[in-house]
Amino acid sequence: MRIGELARATGTTARALRHYEQAGLISSERASNGYRVYDETAVVRVRNIRSLLAVGLTLDDVRVFLPCLDGDVAAAPPSDKGLRVARERLAVLDARIAAQMQTRDRLRTALRDKTDDRTRPAP
Repeated sequence: MRIGELARATGTTARALRHYEQAGLISSERASNGYRVYDETAVVRVRNIRSLLAVGLTLDDVRVFLPCLDGDVAAAPPSDKGLRVARERLAVLDARIAAQMQTRDRLRTALRDKTDDRTRPAP
């Protein structure tokens, strides 16, 4: 299938697919006209990539899961390396959330101090 067909089948964009290919996560053949042509198995692989990205992993993180991207990633037994990557990513997300909460609290305090407590929490 061509890149547009794969994009439609996986709910992504041709640009994202080219990015995944450049990152070494998917591969294609070139037709005589130069167009990228993907195997039908690329649909499962791209969906798995997108699922891993959706839970907060990066493309570099996804590389760890290359051996199981063509199957049911969620059903595969977790590898030590995969668990380490997931734990590291979770720690990064927790740190970001904590930093955002501190920023929110400082802003709330600054607003309260400047408005004599006339602020209302945002909906």
